[in-house]
Amino acid sequence: MTSAEDDEGVWSTDAGLTAPTAALFRALGEPARLTLLRHLFTGEHQVRELTDHLGLAQSTVSAHLACLRDCGLVTVRQRGRASIYAIADPERLAGLIAAAESLLDAGPHPDECAHLAGADR
Repeated sequence: MTSAEDDEGVWSTDAGLTAPTAALFRALGEPARLTLLRHLFTGEHQVRELTDHLGLAQSTVSAHLACLRDCGLVTVRQRGRASIYAIADPERLAGLIAAAESLLDAGPHPDECAHLAGADR
């Protein structure tokens, strides 16, 4: 058995382990959610502030925040009637984003991938 076959075997029997990782990358794959995260790196924000910053409808921002919360990327706490959002683990999330940017600096051009055309546009 070759190394490539070993890798294939691991991946084919390991779908349950890779599904959460794939879900995380899907959550990060939406440009509006990445913009929300980048803004949250400046500190905690209410939904209204994030809505104003992005210029999106409150329902759209809330849906994106719910996804990020469900994926464990942001936390939410109540202050009166307002929901306050923050990055759940700023150091590790910053490291993940920095690693992705480093990969992109090395030359891949995922925006030119024909398989992704139209997927997020």
